[in-house]
Amino acid sequence: MAEEPNGVPTDAGRRYILKAGLAASILALWQSDPVWALENEMSKETQHRALPSVLTMSDVQTVSLALAHYTEGPLLNGLRKRPGLSPRDRSVVTVAALIARIQSVDMSHHFALALDNGVKPAELSEIITHLAFYAGWPNAMAAVVVAKELFDARSIGVDQLPAAQGNLLPLNEEAENQRATQVGNNFGATSPGLVQNTTDLLFRDLWLRPALVPRDRSLVTVSALIANGQTAQIPYHLGRAMDNGLTQEQASEVLTHIAFYAGWPCAFSALPVVKDVFEKRQK
Repeated sequence: MAEEPNGVPTDAGRRYILKAGLAASILALWQSDPVWALENEMSKETQHRALPSVLTMSDVQTVSLALAHYTEGPLLNGLRKRPGLSPRDRSVVTVAALIARIQSVDMSHHFALALDNGVKPAELSEIITHLAFYAGWPNAMAAVVVAKELFDARSIGVDQLPAAQGNLLPLNEEAENQRATQVGNNFGATSPGLVQNTTDLLFRDLWLRPALVPRDRSLVTVSALIANGQTAQIPYHLGRAMDNGLTQEQASEVLTHIAFYAGWPCAFSALPVVKDVFEKRQK
């Protein structure tokens, strides 16, 4: 491998290291006996079709008996059985959190579980696209690496995926004009490019793509914002989510679920903001 005089690999060397690391990660995703296969919802057929996690429960036990206990008990046999969210919604929230935080190790299993819980391939594809805007392109590309393997394993072709362009959902012109005017007045002089792209790319395009219904698109957005601790954006998007059909009970359960997948601090940081949204809507 070529090196610079100071011993640092050249750009070509760095690319080699990145490619080698990515290849190793992909191979690791195919190891057998996934820890998450203990989930009671998964049938023998589902376990066979899912791409496994890197870790087995035995692996976890060799490092932390307590972690294995909490995984099998409070997480798999506790959280997953709570009634506040359907299995499909839990998968949507989990997938959004994993992509938002680039937690690639668990993506393979949870992407597969999402499909088994009723998330369509087109919807999973669209969630990844949506989060390119709300979590960043590198996050979406990390998800693409895992989803490609899953789609190949299940013979999911491009004919089952959303078109790049096509008919859009109807736009609420009044609400969008009000939003665009407010943002433009506040920030148009600060970053006209960002403001214009927000209007053109997000609210007049991405949010109108029909592969995700507005309620699910909002659920993905809110989940990603909470998982990344971006509390400033939660009031608008949670309000929009509830306007789109997400109930207060479901929104509350999103916090409970996210705590396990993004950590208690992220969930608790969102608590005051979510509480404020709930109280304002009840007035």
